[in-house]
Amino acid sequence: MRGRAASLVLTLALAAAAAPSPAAAQVRARAHVDDVRRTAIVTAAARVAPAVVSVNVVRREQAQPSDLWEQFFLPRGYERTVKGLGSGFIISPNGIVITNQHVTDGAEQIVVTTRDGTDYPAKLLGEDPLTDIAVLKIDGHDLPTAPIGSSRDLEIGEWAIAIGNPYGYLLGNSEPTVTAGVISGVDRNLLPSSDQSGIYVGMIQTDAAINPGNSGGPLVDALGEVIGVNSSILSSSGGSIGLGFAIPIERALRVAHELEAHGTVRRAWVGLGIAPTTTPREWKRIGGIAVQGVAPGGPAARSGIVAGDVLADANGHALHTFLDWESVKLDVAPGDTIVVHYTHDGARHRAVLNVEDLPSTRAEKVSVLGGIRLITVTPQIRQERGIHHQRGALIYQIPSATSQQTGLQAGDVIVQINRTPITNAEQVRRAFTAAAHQGAVRVYFERNGQLAYADFYVR
Repeated sequence: MRGRAASLVLTLALAAAAAPSPAAAQVRARAHVDDVRRTAIVTAAARVAPAVVSVNVVRREQAQPSDLWEQFFLPRGYERTVKGLGSGFIISPNGIVITNQHVTDGAEQIVVTTRDGTDYPAKLLGEDPLTDIAVLKIDGHDLPTAPIGSSRDLEIGEWAIAIGNPYGYLLGNSEPTVTAGVISGVDRNLLPSSDQSGIYVGMIQTDAAINPGNSGGPLVDALGEVIGVNSSILSSSGGSIGLGFAIPIERALRVAHELEAHGTVRRAWVGLGIAPTTTPREWKRIGGIAVQGVAPGGPAARSGIVAGDVLADANGHALHTFLDWESVKLDVAPGDTIVVHYTHDGARHRAVLNVEDLPSTRAEKVSVLGGIRLITVTPQIRQERGIHHQRGALIYQIPSATSQQTGLQAGDVIVQINRTPITNAEQVRRAFTAAAHQGAVRVYFERNGQLAYADFYVR
């Protein structure tokens, strides 16, 4: 008995020695909780957040009278300073930042604030209203950069993380805000609105909350890689209701590289036009989108496509409406190709379209009155711009001051000056020279398919 008792005491002593202390058990439990808390979202946000920045802008806007008092006493043309806020992310260690163009639009001063609160004066390298992408440069070295992923293989329902700086310093510091949701849809096309200069097509839809100030920030996948640039929401209140949209990262990077290299973006032209009234219901009936017109000598004409043919797909994307076609064109540049399948007289064909620069970009420019730059209307220019008149001179560029003084705008087509029909840009220069100090001149022009006129003096 005595031996058995001694053995029992020894066993209990060994068990007590092997059992963890309360402190050790607490450490192990804490470590387990930490492992559970460190989800894919936490890891992904930690990977990208150091590269997310606030974009603070100062712009001047013309003040509109808000009451009768201001209507009488506010000077005409009075401008006030307005501050704006957005987000962005760093893509290179030397300080290249991507954000939205609507964040930088009209900015006189831009300051980028990094996660640690450091302010950097930023230079605007370029902005593209059509794709809503702008590129900034700050003077920094060895800056944290956002890992870049791909939007081409996204799956509906996978995690999506939006990172940005909603309301900026109103939340107390420069630490970016993280919201999480899922990929709700891909290749979404938003119908253009009157107050929208960009074309939001082929977008990524997410229910991750995107609020004011988030514009320009990254949309991230569960791997912690940027798949899009948060750009817009659909909301009646201005706040997030779970309908957010991001520009695919491939498009954003292509535009950013062009802006960084050239300060502008080259547009794709293949010499065919699509009827803007095409609807999904019509797609079901004809199996694609109808070609409305083909420019003589353009890439489409050289491939054999004619007006009335129906495009079924382009570069692997089914074409349901004209917005699908615009999405394909936004993601290619001059020198690329677009592979299309189309039907002609009921037969299916394949064509490879060589993408060219816009005819208006390549055309010779004629400078006239007040810095206006004109180009002669050709069949290619007519197709590119949707011009109704057979001949005329297209206003390619016009300074804002000259536009206010004359009533003319970029995109107008001058078709007649006084009683002289205009067939080329050089005629406009001669007509303005002849009209100098001769009284008011009347300029007839086409704008958005409608004929109008403006009267002004040529000095």
